[in-house]
Amino acid sequence: MNRGPISTFIEHHYRHFNAAALMDAAKGYETHLLEGGKMLVSLAGAMSTAELGISLAEMIRQDKIAIISCTGANLEEDVMNLVAHSHYKRVPNYRDLTPEQERELLDNHFNRVTDTCIPEEEAFRRLQTHLLDVWKSAEAKGERYFPHEFLYQVVLSGVLEPYYEIDPKNSWILAAAEKNIPIIVPGWEDSTTGNIFTSYVIKKELNVHTVKTGIEYMIYLTEWYRANSGGKGVGFFQIGGGIAGDFPICVVPMMYQDLEWEDVPFWSYFCQISDSTTSYGSYSGAVPNEKITWGKLDIDTPKFIVESDATIVAPLIFAWILGQ
Repeated sequence: MNRGPISTFIEHHYRHFNAAALMDAAKGYETHLLEGGKMLVSLAGAMSTAELGISLAEMIRQDKIAIISCTGANLEEDVMNLVAHSHYKRVPNYRDLTPEQERELLDNHFNRVTDTCIPEEEAFRRLQTHLLDVWKSAEAKGERYFPHEFLYQVVLSGVLEPYYEIDPKNSWILAAAEKNIPIIVPGWEDSTTGNIFTSYVIKKELNVHTVKTGIEYMIYLTEWYRANSGGKGVGFFQIGGGIAGDFPICVVPMMYQDLEWEDVPFWSYFCQISDSTTSYGSYSGAVPNEKITWGKLDIDTPKFIVESDATIVAPLIFAWILGQ
């Protein structure tokens, strides 16, 4: 592969410490794909609001990612950025805000994520109308879908196109919908759209069973893993920690410990980008070797941890994989 300027730069300069770990993880990811492996990417934190879609979407389009696990927030916030980007408000001095200034943001319908404020009316409510339509349509036909499938229906229908405020090639949800790659969304209920759906159930305007559950996501992932873990196997590229990572990685020990299935392959590559302290008993702060004891990784699984800011590290690793 002919390397572009970003790849050339990081290979020349990133030789030690977390920089070297980044380089090693990128080369390991590349080797995994070249040997016929597939990759799961998990998204925690607020990666969509951080506009990771700029690099993630191209990874999806070039088949460098086979499946994604993400929080409900990351699922919805990529689309919110797509349709309401110009209404976002950046607060560079967020560390200096008083409680009164934070309340002022709320009163003006801004929800802050570090230095970026999501515009509630333009983002959440614009998407809500169209989600309600697909929820009601499914219920009327006696159909049930996963949260990501409902969102795919919305973005592929074209109803949001008049609202686009960024280049659609920078939306990872659009790229994923067009490829129809599977997305696992554990804990979707705690997202804004999950809360909105809950409100309609409480008001008896929707049936709680219209949206499929987390247990059904685990069953879905089990079937997917069984069908895709042959040969080189499936790698695990984890951005952040939390449920987006812990939920999918547990599918392997569940299959051979709880289902008692034999010959279940371990995850065949593992990398985590994290700034969590190693370790005060947290999942995010656990070093990869700890996962051997839980039956997730094997002794010889390539393992990498880059202790840094994912908004810096992930685009650089993706640039290497893409040859940029």
